[in-house]
Amino acid sequence: MSNAVMLLLVGCAYVVLVGGLSLLRREGLSLRLAVEAGLIIILAIGLVVVTGFQIHPVLFLLVLYLITMRVRILVDLGSIFAKNKRFSQAEGLFKLASRLQPDQSSRLIISVNQGTSLLQQGNLDEAIVMLKSVLEHSDKDYLGIKYEVAAHYNLGVAYLRKKLDAQATVEFNAVLEAWPASEFAHRAASALEQHRRKSTSAPGKEEK
Repeated sequence: MSNAVMLLLVGCAYVVLVGGLSLLRREGLSLRLAVEAGLIIILAIGLVVVTGFQIHPVLFLLVLYLITMRVRILVDLGSIFAKNKRFSQAEGLFKLASRLQPDQSSRLIISVNQGTSLLQQGNLDEAIVMLKSVLEHSDKDYLGIKYEVAAHYNLGVAYLRKKLDAQATVEFNAVLEAWPASEFAHRAASALEQHRRKSTSAPGKEEK
């Protein structure tokens, strides 16, 4: 099998696999990813045909992944920095990701992570505004289920810290309804249980 044909098969398999995973995650098909991948495949095959230069399929796949998934990679790195309280570096990565022409789904993922970072910094009002904005678009098949429940859960935590218990309860219940088997659902259930215990024990404390 010629190198050009191998690259074509690898590239097409990559697009199909990534597209299928996007559908499973309920993010919809990314036209931008398909176009970018198609251009990279054409350029690689053109290089092989015109110059005779041989490109290893694994190297080609790596390059294809790094270019088409550049935004997700930067967001994941930013999330790691935020968890380690290196918020300025995290925000720099999020801003860089937003300048690299993300598709609609990736833009929402950036916002989820930015909202979570704001929550971790204690900027509750800003976090609430950003996470609510994300969830307004969650019914348009742009935001995957993982990030939707993350947005609901972190929004619930922000409400809880502002003593807005009713709103927090709504968000935690939304997590349980959307993905009951997720780690976020376990955390949401724990938060609801703690709130229930606090509510039932409050009258007794007042009587003392």
